[in-house]
Amino acid sequence: MIRFFDMFSGIGGFRAGLESIDGYKCIGHCEIDKFANASYLSMYDTEGEVYFNDATKINPEDIPDFDLLCAGFPCQSFSIAGKRGGFKDARGTMFFYIAKVLQTKQPKYFLLENVPGLLNHDKGETFTLIISTLSELGYGLEWQLLNSADFFVPQSRKRMYAFGYRDERCAGKVFPFTECNPQTLKQIIGGSQGQRAYDSNGLSSTLAANSGGQGGKTGLYIDLNADPELTELCRCIKARYNSGITKRRGENSGWIDAPMACLDPGRINKRQNGRRFKSDEEPMFTLTAQDRHGLLDKLKIRKLTPRECLRLQGFSEDKINTMLAFTSDNQAYKQAGNAVTVNVVNAIGKRIKLLDDELYKRSDKIWTLKQM
Repeated sequence: MIRFFDMFSGIGGFRAGLESIDGYKCIGHCEIDKFANASYLSMYDTEGEVYFNDATKINPEDIPDFDLLCAGFPCQSFSIAGKRGGFKDARGTMFFYIAKVLQTKQPKYFLLENVPGLLNHDKGETFTLIISTLSELGYGLEWQLLNSADFFVPQSRKRMYAFGYRDERCAGKVFPFTECNPQTLKQIIGGSQGQRAYDSNGLSSTLAANSGGQGGKTGLYIDLNADPELTELCRCIKARYNSGITKRRGENSGWIDAPMACLDPGRINKRQNGRRFKSDEEPMFTLTAQDRHGLLDKLKIRKLTPRECLRLQGFSEDKINTMLAFTSDNQAYKQAGNAVTVNVVNAIGKRIKLLDDELYKRSDKIWTLKQM
């Protein structure tokens, strides 16, 4: 049994991914956002577990022994979408509270998640400090950028996952993942941002959390057919001059077979840099805590529902039903955008479990691990 502590838990993306695998048990969690924690408590049985509402006030001695620490620690200070304050931002210093727990409890493993910007923040100095800190604590570290679209969710969401271990025999047994979703963003018509067209056999872009208010919410879909055939992915759209999507009236043609993902469901005339619409078979924009997502269906635009956003993060229908029974739409959108993609954690968790089974079922020092 691998006992894990869910630090910076949000609504439990790590927990949902791990508990769907036989052999994992959560011993407690930490979450400062009272609304996210309320959703967490509604979705999981936490009886008998420890709970901390502030990572900065955790006394590691109060945590029962565990084998794996999971943490999607705050990423805003490292994201290219923010000011990138790094360790100068209080949110960036949360890593050191993870290190404090690791130093005291010394679990066998840890699994961290953050934005890709962490790797190059401050010309790599920030990540170098993280590596050296973990090394001083006795951990080896391996990391990889993984896209949620490669793990059976229709959302392009690139995140850095880092796996740490105390036993050197673990090296190379979890990362890298070499599997890849064959669908990609395929540009077929060039031009400036917002005017490019993409092949219909592609993915949706990432759901974002901090694009600046309701006007920056992602995820519109469009369907111009009377009897559309709904598909999982959607094709790029061309629109009229006054739609804020293109400046060329000559592009305002073509029938669309399926709904399409787009930015700014509430502000159609808004101008912005970058694409606003996805192709009809591309995955969704990346979910974020502040963005909203929508559908343009039969010439009518609507937002993605909170349920659809949570599905894009891999949460099961029973957990979604429980959470949405009392959670407001605004909180559900925010919590979905901040969540860790369940499918990615599940894939990593299976490899960690296989590694743990092989490592500790033998007393000899020579062993092999089957590749998944």
